[in-house]
Amino acid sequence: MELKAPPPPPADETMQLRVLEPGMLDSRPEQSATGGRRDRRKAARPSFRARFLAAVGPRLAPLAPYARRIRPQYPRPGRTDWRRWVPSWRQSLGAGGLAVGFSTMLLTIAYAATDIPEDLNTFATQQDNVYFWSDGTPMARTGWVRRQAMPLKDVPEDVRWAVLAAENASFYSDPGISFSGITRALVRTVGEGDTQGGSTITQQYVKNVYLTQDRSLSRKFDEAMLALKLDNQMSKDEILEGYLNTSWFGRGTYGIQRASQAYYGKDVSELNASEAAFLASLLKGAGLYDPSLSRSNHARAVVRWEWILDRMVELGKLSESERAKYQKFPEPLKQSNQYDTGKQSDYLVELAAQYAKKAGNIPDQEFDMGGYQIYTTFDRKRQTDLTAAVTKAREGVAKDSPKKAKSAHFGASSVAADGRILAVYGGPDHRRQGYNESNSTTVPSGSAFLPFVYAAALEHGVVKERDGRSTPVTPQTLYNGDDGVVITTPEGPYWDRNGKRVRARNDGKRSYGRITLHDALAKSVNSPFMQLGMDTGLNKVRSTAEAAGLLPSSFGAQVPALSVGSATPSAIRMASGYSTFAADGRHTEPYSVRKITHNGSKVGMSTPKRKRAVGAAVARQVTEALTDAFRSDHPASPGAASFEVAGKGGTTQDDKAAWYVGTAEKVSTAVVLYRIDLSKSLEPLRLDGIAGTPGSGVPYDIWSRATSVG
Repeated sequence: MELKAPPPPPADETMQLRVLEPGMLDSRPEQSATGGRRDRRKAARPSFRARFLAAVGPRLAPLAPYARRIRPQYPRPGRTDWRRWVPSWRQSLGAGGLAVGFSTMLLTIAYAATDIPEDLNTFATQQDNVYFWSDGTPMARTGWVRRQAMPLKDVPEDVRWAVLAAENASFYSDPGISFSGITRALVRTVGEGDTQGGSTITQQYVKNVYLTQDRSLSRKFDEAMLALKLDNQMSKDEILEGYLNTSWFGRGTYGIQRASQAYYGKDVSELNASEAAFLASLLKGAGLYDPSLSRSNHARAVVRWEWILDRMVELGKLSESERAKYQKFPEPLKQSNQYDTGKQSDYLVELAAQYAKKAGNIPDQEFDMGGYQIYTTFDRKRQTDLTAAVTKAREGVAKDSPKKAKSAHFGASSVAADGRILAVYGGPDHRRQGYNESNSTTVPSGSAFLPFVYAAALEHGVVKERDGRSTPVTPQTLYNGDDGVVITTPEGPYWDRNGKRVRARNDGKRSYGRITLHDALAKSVNSPFMQLGMDTGLNKVRSTAEAAGLLPSSFGAQVPALSVGSATPSAIRMASGYSTFAADGRHTEPYSVRKITHNGSKVGMSTPKRKRAVGAAVARQVTEALTDAFRSDHPASPGAASFEVAGKGGTTQDDKAAWYVGTAEKVSTAVVLYRIDLSKSLEPLRLDGIAGTPGSGVPYDIWSRATSVG
């Protein structure tokens, strides 16, 4: 009997399965139960876990037997007692490998994510500016941080290896971090609660310039990451140079250069291996190894100094024979204030800083960041003598006239014939009186200005008739020396704004009759020079004074009083003007800085050039008259027998200032005394006798003591 397959069921729309073409689910609308259309919902997306297992599962399938073996089973079957809870060696090995792999992955990510900061710590970049006397010895320093960067090429090999022997002998071969050191640091952190130890020089440098000094694990981790990265981006020499320039050595110093100066009074380039070994010991902690602090410090320093030298021998960086030479501990200097500013040195620093920035074209912001070495023109002995002379005079005035002395001001300066400012007296104390008396343009120059009128007349001649030709004058030319003579012009008498004829006045209203110009200057007779200035031309008198060194800003109205000292130059400028005559009529602008370096590299600066102010013959004639003036006023002085000493006093008609300006041994010194009560007004007060006589009073006493011409 034949069996037949049952017939297919009748077609039913609700039971049919249709194969949809791609895209049909997105494009075909569906019928709702009521025959309307509705939006079709998208199929749910598989979870990340499902997709991950679907992709990775087949690849991990061969490892399944091994995974089942290392999967811990606790308690372990087939074991007894405590052994039931101990993982097998396979499990331990797998867990260790997993930990190493995971740690490596984390460290790799951390290393890749670590960036070297662009901003360094303030103390790592800022330095101090150091000022030196003319003989090269330290004078003062300014700045919050006592540090000077030095190129590694200027640091001797012995100094470098003393530091490496003390801190990180494997520096040139390690990767920037010490794994054993970090491990020790971690153990100490867990066991004793601190993170000391374990730092390479690279890590210490990173801590100095990029991080804080706190002792946390996070800071230690950052330090290690930065050290690794820095070691790959910088050369070892660059890192060592940075480390030597930023490390703390005690006594307020950062960097090996400033430490060398603080402990041994010399540059790092002059250190020997023994001194370098001591300085290297300070890196362990200056508070523990500076011998000047305590006896125990001294003992510790000696022990570590010996160890560092022996270590240098072990490393092959110091020979046995050279080591044998260093048996005695190199005692450092006691702490001193050789770099500290105060009182007079602040006035010197102020002058030098202003000049250095201008001559070196250094912006204020860059200068304030430090690192500059300013070699000044100031002579230590002359500065000491000038300060002592003014101090003694100030005490004398205070004793004789205590009330008037409270408003007395003294300014003084010495300037060489080549323009070098050798000394200044700016005031009793810069920290109490911020302005500099030697550079102050407060009071008129009075009869101390007469040499410039004399020089202008000798140089240009005079004109006494309208549209007339200039006629020469000589030292023997005669002028009226009487008191009260009327000042004239080619058109007639000179009238002031009040409609009165202007008359010349001499000190004490004394009359001299007809007198030569040479004698008039030697005796400080005003009336001939007031008329001489008009005959020469006030514009020529002014231009001659400016060419000799006085500033245009010190001149006021161009009236007859200009010839008798209405200009208000500073003591520095008056000394500079007289030095022009000592230099045979050639003027050099006064300057206070002869050289500037920045971290040992020379900074280009403009240097004043000599310019002809008046002829050499004219300058000599002025000097001869000033020499006679000195001899006339001080016949008993040792300087009277010398042709190298010239000078004269200066007074004003209203008794507002007293000067003495003179030249000895090609150095001109100007001293001024005046009174101002700053609590009431800036207008000068009458001296009322505190200055003494014009040629032999207080200003001359200061001048003679300061120049050793007494």
